[in-house]
Amino acid sequence: MALHVHRAERADTLAEALADVLVTPPEDPFAPEVVAVPTRGVERWLAQRLSHHLGAGAAQDGVCANVRFPSPRELVRLARGLPDDGSWRPERLVWPLLETIDACAGEPWLAPLDTYLGVVGERTGTRAGRRFAAARHLARLFDAYAEDRPAMVRAWAAKDDEDVPADLRWQPELLRRLRERLGEPNPAETLPGRVTAAELPARVSVFGPTRLSTTELTVLAALADGREVHVWLPHPSPALWAAVRGAGPVERRREDPTADVAAHPLLRSLARDARELQLRLPADAHEVHHPASGAAPATLLEQLQDDLRHDRAPAAIDLAPDESVVVHSCHGPDRQVEVLREAVLGLLADDPTLEPRDIVVMCPDVETFAPLITAAFGGDDAGTAHPGHRLQVRVADRALTQVNPVLGVLGTVLDLADARLTASELLDLAESEPVRRRFRFDADDLERLRVLVARAGVRWGLDRTHRAAYKLGRVAENTWEAGLDRLLVGVAMSGDEQVWLDSALPLDEVDSRDADLVGRLAELVDRVAEVLDRMRGTAADDGQPLGAWLDALGWALDALTATVPADVWQLTQARAVLAEVRDTASAAAPPVLTLHDVRAVLSDHLAGRPTRANFRTGTLTVATLLPMRSVPHRVVCLLGLADQVFPRQRATDGDDVLARDPHVGERDAATEDRQLFLDAVLAATERLVVVHSGADERTGASRPPAVPVGELLDTLDATATVGGRPAREHVVRRHPLQPFAPGNFRTTGGRAFSFDAAALAGARSLVSGRRTRTVFLEGPLPARPSTEVDLADLVKFVEHPVRAFLRQRLSLVARGEEEEPDEALPVAPDALATWAIGERLLADRLAGHDVTACMEAERRRGTLPPGALGVALLRRVGKQAEAIKLVADPLWAEPARDLTVTVPLDGGPTVVGTVSGVRGSTVAAVSFSRLAPKHRAVTWVHLLALAAAHPDGSWSAATIGKGGRDEPTARADITGITPEHARAVLADLVALRAEGLREPLPLFAKVSERYVADRPRRTTKQAFDTARREWSSRFGEANDAAHVLVWGRDRTLDDVAGPAGEVESTRFGELAVRFWKPLREAERGQEEHYR
Repeated sequence: MALHVHRAERADTLAEALADVLVTPPEDPFAPEVVAVPTRGVERWLAQRLSHHLGAGAAQDGVCANVRFPSPRELVRLARGLPDDGSWRPERLVWPLLETIDACAGEPWLAPLDTYLGVVGERTGTRAGRRFAAARHLARLFDAYAEDRPAMVRAWAAKDDEDVPADLRWQPELLRRLRERLGEPNPAETLPGRVTAAELPARVSVFGPTRLSTTELTVLAALADGREVHVWLPHPSPALWAAVRGAGPVERRREDPTADVAAHPLLRSLARDARELQLRLPADAHEVHHPASGAAPATLLEQLQDDLRHDRAPAAIDLAPDESVVVHSCHGPDRQVEVLREAVLGLLADDPTLEPRDIVVMCPDVETFAPLITAAFGGDDAGTAHPGHRLQVRVADRALTQVNPVLGVLGTVLDLADARLTASELLDLAESEPVRRRFRFDADDLERLRVLVARAGVRWGLDRTHRAAYKLGRVAENTWEAGLDRLLVGVAMSGDEQVWLDSALPLDEVDSRDADLVGRLAELVDRVAEVLDRMRGTAADDGQPLGAWLDALGWALDALTATVPADVWQLTQARAVLAEVRDTASAAAPPVLTLHDVRAVLSDHLAGRPTRANFRTGTLTVATLLPMRSVPHRVVCLLGLADQVFPRQRATDGDDVLARDPHVGERDAATEDRQLFLDAVLAATERLVVVHSGADERTGASRPPAVPVGELLDTLDATATVGGRPAREHVVRRHPLQPFAPGNFRTTGGRAFSFDAAALAGARSLVSGRRTRTVFLEGPLPARPSTEVDLADLVKFVEHPVRAFLRQRLSLVARGEEEEPDEALPVAPDALATWAIGERLLADRLAGHDVTACMEAERRRGTLPPGALGVALLRRVGKQAEAIKLVADPLWAEPARDLTVTVPLDGGPTVVGTVSGVRGSTVAAVSFSRLAPKHRAVTWVHLLALAAAHPDGSWSAATIGKGGRDEPTARADITGITPEHARAVLADLVALRAEGLREPLPLFAKVSERYVADRPRRTTKQAFDTARREWSSRFGEANDAAHVLVWGRDRTLDDVAGPAGEVESTRFGELAVRFWKPLREAERGQEEHYR
């Protein structure tokens, strides 16, 4: 028998020819057919194609059964009778190789590797973490040597390494030492040798290889001596095959006489793998060509493919315009996916016979684009959704950590092993689905936890011991241990009395409803700490055996994760991954590994790999660009072909003996990517769509396409003119940065390019010309009648009327008002943090607590800088607080009481609430802040409510705070207010709030008070000019987040002041006078008259 080499320009033609061979059954009806395929995705496609022929009737309703699809490498193993778990397989070889490296460390011949690993010279953390990665790299190199140059491996075994470069002479010796440790020869040493092939049938096929190693070719030739062996090769050009025939064998790549034999430029630059594979085939192989259809080309794509088949130099013919080849130039990855979505939808809309399964999207970096594709396609079938969201998409070849949340938790745990363990890192872990289920956290729980953890002062670090690695072992504040102590003690104790348990100051914000939640958080942190302790082992710096690492990770699975019954496969797969790692490292004395080593061990097992899953499942397929993934589709889309990304630009591996003098047929990543690109061009039967980054998404600067894409465009220019123009001008579509650019919606060929209704609305707005900014509300909202007004809500309104409207009526929080957690130690607290320290210190001192106790309590809260920095800050803030306390002490001599108020207003609602901090007959308020209008306004409302609710008393108010530059303190007093006047003013404030809950009012605490303060001595224009400057100042209210949300950024006071009132020139003035005049008159004890 002989080796049969079948070739065709397209894989579907090869599949039909293979079916014609397989339709003849073997002599043994139970013997399986064996068809080796390069990837699992090709297995699915080929099985589908064969089912149209094997056992099929007129309806092509056959079945593909009893056909095994091993990889070519597995086929070689079966033919040679090698075990599945052979010691020389690279995934197993790494462990004895690591032992050999450790055993030989320090020997002179291994000095280059010892230096790299830090065995000699300085042993830094980086070098210490290289051991496994280096052993894995060498194991793969040794495997490549055995596959591509078995003769060299045999020479090394015989101690003949004269041809090895001097700087790599340590590799032959290391391979011999490894052979001694294993006690068995390298499989390359038995080539050529007897091929047992006991498990193989009489007929064997290898389908779709783009390259075959020396070992694979040798074994196939040996199999062909006694079996029927068919090799099915996709080859782009029969003419190129004829030109190369007879040129081999050629050993060294630099001596290849066929390098420039191709006439077509794309065949010269992209088809090296196919050409070199032909050179290495046995000379006595029986060749069979399965020609493609001889139809005359009618489109640009067909003309290009026809030129490639005939290896014909482009002739620059003129063609009618068509859409067979389109190259989309975009701004960055996000825009690429958006453009791809619109292009695919357009193709489906233009051709009713086209289905999503007829389209394949291939991407060299699927992990980068997978989240963007998931966001752009699928998931929402609502009528108002983008049509792309109703298109089902399957993304193949994702990393296991991305498709299995439990493995994602394992990856996170490995990341946390040497992390600082910030508050957000652990809370993010708590938000992952398996952890949420294990600890019964729901969305409300997680939101509450973020608040509690921030209030407890947790920044980073488990405890002092954990921080010791960062030279901060003496700083216990702001750790998880300190924060949890505060939370747990806060469940049982109050923080008002300045008492603490051991070093834990109770947290006041914790209530009885939080007890269970805090307990579950403490359990999570405790289990994470246990996992990390197990991973550190007894010698954290020197590592521990792999089994101990795997035991720790297995314990993490049990301790941190849980799944619903439908998702139990996630836990099963995670345990299977750990078992697989343990199985590959079955050495008697497994080496000690560091954390970096373990990450490298697991990275291979968790990385994305080509599988059958999600490939050609009947929906739109997105897959990695891999050999023979370019099976024929009506539409082939290539996504993410950016310069410097594709083809893979890898520096020459200095440790690779093969790279020093490459031989014909040996693997090169960049050449492989070029061949993949050519295969994709030939796989498109109707349309070829290429999407790349042609401009920087930030600067707009032009970017060149990937080199193969540029070569394609150059070739198209040389192939044809389209409508009298160079093909490039017709093929390339340059897209704007934004999806709402008007050009996306200009009608071309009967329809617009984009299907995005939301972007269309934006485009219409853009072309309609500059308009006055859209107002926040077109008009006042309907009144919301209420029989009661909470005094606290009224207080919030007078503090900040616009914010109260947003929160109390619309339930909105303006951007910038949310609390962002701080994860750095408070080395230099900002003004707001310093104020909070002073406010607490002042409150504690007024409560009668000792100065030392107050300062100790503040330290235990974790808000102070460590060491002397904290002491200095406390002294400075304490001095300011003491000055305010001296002024407030006479008032604080009276005990505080809380009085309930109920004030029915004539013809209006009833004001209800509690006035706190009443001392004697005075409403007393003190703040560490500079005495501001909002503080006076709050005290004023409390006084009004108290005087109206308790008319028998003689009530007054005092507000104390910081003073100006020359005065350390300031005080505002109100006395002599009558119940009738209080009730009238309170009713007006309630009415003002009712107006303020219908629309945002131009009423502002600082600016409005400044305006009213100037009115007795200035005209309305002069007062408004002063208020305008105050509004737009550096810390003016124009920059307030709520005001920016309602009126926009950089708005002047004139823009928001409103129309003229009855007395004042603006509504702003009317409202300012309405609120502030009664308050100022009460403070001054006399009526104010305005000019």
